[in-house]
Amino acid sequence: MSDTFTALMIEDEGGKPKAAFKQITIADLPDHDVLVEVAFSTLNYKDGLAVSGKGRIARKLPMVAGIDIAGTVVESRSDKWKAGDKVVLNGWGLSETEWGGYTRFQRVKPEWLIRLPDAFSLQDAMAIGTAGYTAALCVDALEAWGTIAADQREVLVTGAAGGVGSTAIALLAKRGYKVTAATGRPETHDYLTKLGATAFVDRATLSEKGGPLQKERWAGAVDSVGSTTLANVLSQTVYGGAVAACGLAGGADLPATVLPHILRSVALLGVDSVMAPIAKREKAWERLARDLDREALSSITRVEPMSRLPELANEILAGQVRGRVVIEIGK
Repeated sequence: MSDTFTALMIEDEGGKPKAAFKQITIADLPDHDVLVEVAFSTLNYKDGLAVSGKGRIARKLPMVAGIDIAGTVVESRSDKWKAGDKVVLNGWGLSETEWGGYTRFQRVKPEWLIRLPDAFSLQDAMAIGTAGYTAALCVDALEAWGTIAADQREVLVTGAAGGVGSTAIALLAKRGYKVTAATGRPETHDYLTKLGATAFVDRATLSEKGGPLQKERWAGAVDSVGSTTLANVLSQTVYGGAVAACGLAGGADLPATVLPHILRSVALLGVDSVMAPIAKREKAWERLARDLDREALSSITRVEPMSRLPELANEILAGQVRGRVVIEIGK
């Protein structure tokens, strides 16, 4: 085990968070019960905000960034885990209140960990990452609500070319649903078609203010955009339909009315991936292992070295990242 290793640390600089690579030791890590050697992490929108300093994600400093971990247990003071176990960690406040995955080694709480499904390698798990796991939570929520049905009305996915959207399309298509992708980039249509999208909507039409009750179209939807987009999606959802909302790329506001909910019984299902209980996490990963096509996963993924994180953070905030970015730790 190396005496020192590299971590991407966010520290206070003149009253503002500033990310920089720093050499740390095992002794610098939090005093949690499980030591994990991190092989891969991911790049998510939240990571982009944290690393770039354009969003105050870390609630205490110093903070190691990175909201995902895939790696191997090195040491454990918990009976739940032993050296050699392959594990995945998503959320639980990593990069916000707990040190995250952009480091060769990390100490974590045993209850945060999920055993790596046999279907996936550590790299696969981070190709999925929080974005893919969140997409699975959204599909689980829609199916549990019970109004979407295969080969009937369309299911909409907003932010379709992003990590959540890409995986949601692949999962929904595998289940036989008619998937419509909302995107502002026509050049992604071939890519999204390969994932299973059968129709497209220009995201601009959903980002303009619309009426509180519009023509019914969507049996259900996965929304990672929020704001006016989510308001329009709700107003276009069919009687008894549901929208699983998990993001705010377009804004945290919701300029909507209660009309879709009280006149059409439309449900707004909030989906949180950070503090989701273990039972929901395990069910989501079971869905991913069962329904996520490995070829589709490969087609939406690229692997980048940890050294490129500052540059990649700006790219994801500028909307220049398609699909999933896996971060190879130590490179």
